[in-house]
Amino acid sequence: MSNHFSAANLKSPGDDARLDLTDLFVFAAPDNPGRTVLIMNSNPFTKGDGFHPGAVYRFNIDNDGDSVADVAFSFTFSEPQNGGQTATAYYATGSDAQTREPRGEKLIEATSVGFGATAMPVQAGPCRLFTGQRSDPFFADADGVLHWLIDGATGNFQWTGTDTFASANIFSIALEAPNDMLGRGPIGVWITTSLRRDGTLVPMDREGNPSFNPILNPNGIKDEFNATDPADDVTNYLQPLSQVLQQHGYPPDEAKAAALTLLPDILRYDHTRPARYPNGRVMTDDVFSTRMIFMVHGQATPQAVRPHDDLMTAFPFLGKPHP
Repeated sequence: MSNHFSAANLKSPGDDARLDLTDLFVFAAPDNPGRTVLIMNSNPFTKGDGFHPGAVYRFNIDNDGDSVADVAFSFTFSEPQNGGQTATAYYATGSDAQTREPRGEKLIEATSVGFGATAMPVQAGPCRLFTGQRSDPFFADADGVLHWLIDGATGNFQWTGTDTFASANIFSIALEAPNDMLGRGPIGVWITTSLRRDGTLVPMDREGNPSFNPILNPNGIKDEFNATDPADDVTNYLQPLSQVLQQHGYPPDEAKAAALTLLPDILRYDHTRPARYPNGRVMTDDVFSTRMIFMVHGQATPQAVRPHDDLMTAFPFLGKPHP
């Protein structure tokens, strides 16, 4: 998985697929290097109906290196009605970006969520926006790892050549924004979902680096990880992550150094360099192989599964939803 089923016991956070973040992509707009594309996917296998109307979906952007959001794009959604739903988008900076509440400038209000293959992007202030169902771009031979785990988690992965996500759909929020809205120089990005309970927004899920929490974090801390912030990651999770890596062949000092390449769990992106994970992420990056080989200290081969052939060359870049 990338971030699919990131709660304990490989469940969705809050046992609700709509709150389950699956992937984060960050790359330069192909036709305009002065703009950056941010894509947040959720709802693996579309087990839930659209976006959660009680949740806030958010791109968090750190532009000064302190692992605290300086910019935030927040999205809220209406109750589904007659097979439809609407979205409202906000842009916040400074202290407004550091609260889970949707604050700041309202970029667009009550725009329709796309539920079919003909859904189109809209203009949201200076940004382009797409919200709706799409083909899941993540590709992974998850069965090959499952067989490896059943047989004792030793040796090479037992790749099957079958893509678990080949016909899966997700719900996507795709945003193309001018670079000056994000901040000068390199940025760090992570995505979150928060759910309103008794009037307060409670953190439910987060993702920065792909295939991190579901694969590398021990089962007992997955939910705690989702409920905390990147600024506390090194303090909270360096030791357990280092221990996991040692169990898979890393010497102690090397395990700590490797863990620090992923903590805090933020996807770094320098727009002056080509986007390819770990500098941002594009949809053809084989992050599943990267993460699994990282976990076992390089003692494995990549999967044979390849990127999906339904990706589009124009915004929002994800393929049309499967029937």
